[in-house]
Amino acid sequence: MGRTNPTYRDALRAIEERWAGFRRALRRRDQPRFDRLFKYAREHADASGLLNHQNPLLPALLSIDLEQETRLDEHEDRLTELENALNEGNNRQELPETGTTEDG
Repeated sequence: MGRTNPTYRDALRAIEERWAGFRRALRRRDQPRFDRLFKYAREHADASGLLNHQNPLLPALLSIDLEQETRLDEHEDRLTELENALNEGNNRQELPETGTTEDG
């Protein structure tokens, strides 16, 4: 007895092959980005395979969205850390220097 449906990983590989011409037509700087999107989709292949959706492109797109959302969260966290560090540095500069003088 064989499978009635191809595995999700097989379906995703087929989608990537169908888009190969599009990838080749992209500028060289965009080709690694294109490849990264399929990498994101492959990283969620287990969950996507469990869904067994009739259109495997939809779980791939959601997987890409999830990975990009993760990256946005990481960038926002890093930005907050940098802003806090910058504010702390500015606050230290604004504090008056304390020291003892003979006059005071």
